[in-house]
Amino acid sequence: MPFVKVYIHFVWSTKNRHPYLDSKDLRCKVWEHIRQNAREKGIYIDFVNGHIDHCHCLVSLGVNQTIQKVAQMIKGESSFWINKNKLTTKKFDWQDEYFAVSVSESMIVKVRDYIKNQEEHHTRKTFQEEYDEFMSKYGFEKFKG
Repeated sequence: MPFVKVYIHFVWSTKNRHPYLDSKDLRCKVWEHIRQNAREKGIYIDFVNGHIDHCHCLVSLGVNQTIQKVAQMIKGESSFWINKNKLTTKKFDWQDEYFAVSVSESMIVKVRDYIKNQEEHHTRKTFQEEYDEFMSKYGFEKFKG
């Protein structure tokens, strides 16, 4: 049996960065649902949190899991669940794009704290500023096809 521990920090936004998740109560419901659904699908979410227009998930990938499949399962099912339960006034969607970066074992606590403190973090920095920081810090480039 293989033993695997690969942590990935996922970040994705709502469609067009619309502030669908505009109350703390709603965000807590969504994050808890993401946790529960992931557990049922064998996805280990170490920590999940976000703000009005985006989500952060720290995930430990299983031996047969890929970044694409995990992102697809979490985002697709949670979007479906939000709409089915009419938790937003308009149709809810997540943006197609997402960030996924590996996290070393020595940085887990720091990343977990960063995700945990999203409410406070976004009193000082917008999601666009955070996005630009991620693009620069991790050397991502947007290609126009």
